[in-house]
Amino acid sequence: MEFSEVVRRRKMVRSYTTDPVDPEVVDRILHNATRAPSAGFSQGWGFLVLDTPEDVRRYWELTADDVDDPDEWLTGLMKAPVIVLPCSSKAAYLDRYAQPDKGWTDRDEARWPMPFWHMDTAMATMLILQTVVDEGLGALYFGVPPEHDAAVREGFGIPDTFDPIGAVTIGHPAAGGAKGSPSRRKRTPVEEVVHRGRW
Repeated sequence: MEFSEVVRRRKMVRSYTTDPVDPEVVDRILHNATRAPSAGFSQGWGFLVLDTPEDVRRYWELTADDVDDPDEWLTGLMKAPVIVLPCSSKAAYLDRYAQPDKGWTDRDEARWPMPFWHMDTAMATMLILQTVVDEGLGALYFGVPPEHDAAVREGFGIPDTFDPIGAVTIGHPAAGGAKGSPSRRKRTPVEEVVHRGRW
């Protein structure tokens, strides 16, 4: 598939079949994620892959209050056979930039104008979403509910030095499912968001 077609087809999928995803495809998706740019080549990301029915069910049990009586949104998502939690590590960036070739001698977070650890992991997540499309699959990126963050960390042994920036369901798209915001809002025209020379 041409890259422009991958970009055009990328959308958030909210309903899946129960067909499994080939593990080799999952490996390709994750390999591509690691090709994202990262400040100082810090590569401060980690990807928790949940690809067994037990692990996927456990995720929903830890994050959803109505897992036994799901609404339309949750019903469609719970069928996805794979969930990936991209996690960022601020510590990796602070450590990297305290190394001699970067010129800083401390790990002061105030030196960072933006949290590149989250931004770089988000770029890796976009590569996941694009590769999913290229593989003929569907995906949805969504946040981990803040009130369930601690339970997810404990339930899956996520180290304190990593922060889940969200979750990505991956699977074979099914018809139906909850409608997303694009069904209620128009895409903002390029002319309204691109500014040249001056805002």
